[in-house]
Amino acid sequence: MKIKQARAATSHPASCGLSRVHLGELVAELAPRWVARCESGRHERREGDRRREAGAGPKYELVFTDRLLVTLVHLRTGLTHEALGVLYEVGSSTIGRALREVRPLLADRGFAVPDRPGIRLGPLEHVFAYAAAEGVTLRIDGMETQVRCPHAGRPGRRAFASGKRRQNTVKTTTISDGQGRTLWSGAQHPGRMHDQTAVHTEGIAEQFHRHPGVKSEVDNGYRGLANEFPDQVSAPPKKPKGMKGPNDGPVTERYGWREMKRRQSSRRICVEHANAEVRQWRLLQRYTNRRETYGETPHLAIAVLVSDRAAKRPTRHKPSTELVHVRTMAC
Repeated sequence: MKIKQARAATSHPASCGLSRVHLGELVAELAPRWVARCESGRHERREGDRRREAGAGPKYELVFTDRLLVTLVHLRTGLTHEALGVLYEVGSSTIGRALREVRPLLADRGFAVPDRPGIRLGPLEHVFAYAAAEGVTLRIDGMETQVRCPHAGRPGRRAFASGKRRQNTVKTTTISDGQGRTLWSGAQHPGRMHDQTAVHTEGIAEQFHRHPGVKSEVDNGYRGLANEFPDQVSAPPKKPKGMKGPNDGPVTERYGWREMKRRQSSRRICVEHANAEVRQWRLLQRYTNRRETYGETPHLAIAVLVSDRAAKRPTRHKPSTELVHVRTMAC
């Protein structure tokens, strides 16, 4: 297969997961960074300036556009290094080197901000500062990705056994806005850790102390966070006392509790949609590489790409129900 045919196949949205316009924007943004990183590496190896003219020496087997494409296809479809090497007529080591070079560039870009092109969110502090400035109600939820089981006898083997999914998983935390657009994703922890523990370990609770005006919607896994910040964090309502079965208690209490729970769930469900967008990428459906490298580049690179696509969705404004006088009438 010729290089042009391989490039046409891998650049299709069904293969790389991005539109042609988005792909072109990525190439224009990341190509200068990749060139600068390569020149920096050569300068360190030479321990000085170059001695030959620019362009001399061996040429790259894959130009940057092809390196970006094989990285996106690998993240999107999980295609192996050998299969990608057959497409581009190169060795699997060349594909692996391209992945190691491009994935950090994708992960270091930061998360896109809806309706604010050119502005990106980096650490967790940026997300809460943005929410406080724009009045955005955050949605927080955890996501678990299946990983390989650690070898028998290795210390900490039980730490990855998730009690919820009955699998060995890695847990991350996702934050989105009210329309399911990813604002931040990270906080990698073993799957056995509780959501509430992960929140305090990562410093999310501290951000609520620093930004008392920021509000959030969570599920039952963050009940402790809602108890600690009752005016900021909204969790599903507790079941009325004495209600053990579906028909116990007064009818008004039963239906009132179910309706409040349904409304809170409808406000929070958008963060589940944000997690579902990340699940569309094959590499995060079941991660078979080393667990230590999961949150370092693959998860972060995919979450950043998902935030790019979600940030371009137009903001849906709910119609106001406030009564406005059309004209003033004299009494």
